[in-house]
Amino acid sequence: MKVLQFPLARITFGFILGILFPYYLKPEPKIVFALLFISVITFIFFYFLSKKNYTKNPYFGISTYVLSFFIGATTLIVHTDYFQKSNYIHYNFIFGKPHLIAVTLQEKLKSSSFNDRYIAIVNRIDTTENTGRIILNIRKDSLKRPFEIGTQLRIKGTLYKNNPPNNPNQFDYSKYLENKQIYAQLYADAEEMSISSEMEKNIWYYTSRLRTKIIHNLEKSDFHKTELNVAVALIMGQQQDISPEIIRDYQYAGAVHILSVSGLHIGFILIFVTFILKPLPNTKRGSFIKLIIILASLSLFGLIAGLAPSVVRSVVMFSFVAIGTHLRRSVNIYHTLLVSMLLILLFQPSFLFDVGFQLSYIALFSIIWLQPLLASIWLPKNKISKYIWDILTVSFAAQIGTLPLSIYYFHQFPGLFFLTNLIIIPLLSLIMILGVFVMVLAAFGYVSLFLSKPLEWSIFYLNKIINSIASLEQFIIQNISFNLYFLISFYLIIISTAIWFKKPSFNKLAMVLISIILLQISYIKNRSDLENQHEWVVFNSKKNTLITERNGEKVTLYANDSILKASRKNTILTSYLVGNFSALESKKRIQNTTFFNGKKILILDSLGIYPKNINPDILLLTQSPKINLERLFQTVKPRIVVADASNYKTLQKYWKATCSKQKIPFHATGEKGFYTLN
Repeated sequence: MKVLQFPLARITFGFILGILFPYYLKPEPKIVFALLFISVITFIFFYFLSKKNYTKNPYFGISTYVLSFFIGATTLIVHTDYFQKSNYIHYNFIFGKPHLIAVTLQEKLKSSSFNDRYIAIVNRIDTTENTGRIILNIRKDSLKRPFEIGTQLRIKGTLYKNNPPNNPNQFDYSKYLENKQIYAQLYADAEEMSISSEMEKNIWYYTSRLRTKIIHNLEKSDFHKTELNVAVALIMGQQQDISPEIIRDYQYAGAVHILSVSGLHIGFILIFVTFILKPLPNTKRGSFIKLIIILASLSLFGLIAGLAPSVVRSVVMFSFVAIGTHLRRSVNIYHTLLVSMLLILLFQPSFLFDVGFQLSYIALFSIIWLQPLLASIWLPKNKISKYIWDILTVSFAAQIGTLPLSIYYFHQFPGLFFLTNLIIIPLLSLIMILGVFVMVLAAFGYVSLFLSKPLEWSIFYLNKIINSIASLEQFIIQNISFNLYFLISFYLIIISTAIWFKKPSFNKLAMVLISIILLQISYIKNRSDLENQHEWVVFNSKKNTLITERNGEKVTLYANDSILKASRKNTILTSYLVGNFSALESKKRIQNTTFFNGKKILILDSLGIYPKNINPDILLLTQSPKINLERLFQTVKPRIVVADASNYKTLQKYWKATCSKQKIPFHATGEKGFYTLN
């Protein structure tokens, strides 16, 4: 791959490895900065040495890549709140107890069923100045109207650290928040907070006010709520108010990417602004004015869209394209991608761990690298055929590149993605052009029905088309088991196959065959590991008892009748099966006693009936049995007591205290998560 021969590519690769180093290993920051200082001295030494000898010095190149590695490492440390001493995460005494917390609201998130949710910046906890970001949950019925961004609040409440998933193979929301440098959540009612008369008027405040003004003016013009929410997502990147049903339709149709402002949207903005500026002369001064207006427009759009990773990436990349066009130089698109990636990560290194950021760059690189190869398969002469073929090849190139990563994260594949893109891209072009006009006019308090109504109708029909495609569920492949070994193996096959097709040779064909063998080895290793795995799991399922016994890839489910009948729709069970490459072999009702790996398990339900002198290894309490645990321990002497989430919390506290007195380990799934017996 020629792109890897660029020094900039190697520097970017070293920089990314440097970001990964402190993220996973958490080294002492002082040691990393000391190593950075040494690498700078080494780089300067070899630079002057190579300049003095006028010869290529391999050590200068190595020192450059080592320097980029430690710049990446220190960049993450500097920009990560976890490494800041003032961050609240380092003060363990503040968790689990009420404190007076002063915060500033920075971003409005999608509301949950019971709470309005915000990202808030911590200013002070009691009398100590602290820093950091938290999720603030405010009970919906306690607020008359949502708060504005920039509002400063003083809240009497308790901070709770993010908890890992309570069940195996579930989405790790705590890790997701940690990647956004959010380490805790705060729950509050309106009566528990006081509002400051002063607003923090920063860039987030003004962009939020502008978005609110645009939305309010469109609402006054009777713009239908459903279509308005989609329009705000398409044009301004704000998905908070879109219904879960519409988001699900876009996911199933393979079009969810258009709801997040990305390169496609920014490209439309660049073309649109360039078209408007055509009357300006192409003189040196006129070209410079065009460039400034284009860069300002792209930056303003990025701010309005909330500076999401995909937005920042696209704005930076197309800004470089605009600068290259102004300088009348042919822009190397690979250099543009690498420079935009390097700049973004230099200021926001945590974006590297954002799924959208990863998918965006892989999709773009795939389009640039693979689309010409796919397009060369057929060269249509008809303009309409060429237009359709170009859309299909771009869609296939992007899908080929992102497919392994999409399956790895989401475990599903929309089979009709090509049909979706073929239909919606022309319609999206119209929506973007109309949308930009409507939003700009709405920002100045004017809404033209001549423009807003066609926009509303276009989005209405877009939603209808997406819903029709999504309803063909037989083309949506779901619950695909996929692990890291498969991810790496599939990317090796894609890369080696593309290299071979571009310029066939025996060595390149050998690389393709080796990558296929590596995939087979991954499959064999995965099967071998599965055969040796045996476990008994008590899940954390509210109001219900859910137990599985897994032998290799065969799973037996133990539950009550209602759970057994609806097992296919149980998300907890589905996540477990997908994550373990397993299938549900049988379903059984829960019995009072069971055995696993030579260990005796006694299960007590609401009836509280148990055989005497059983002496189990594990006592599982379910459905809040009415028992005296101290008296039970006199006849039944378990080695450990497990209580699932079907029990009342008050009973669990009593059981925990009783077990503590008797010095018997106690595991509550609601507190510690699922219980596993291997």
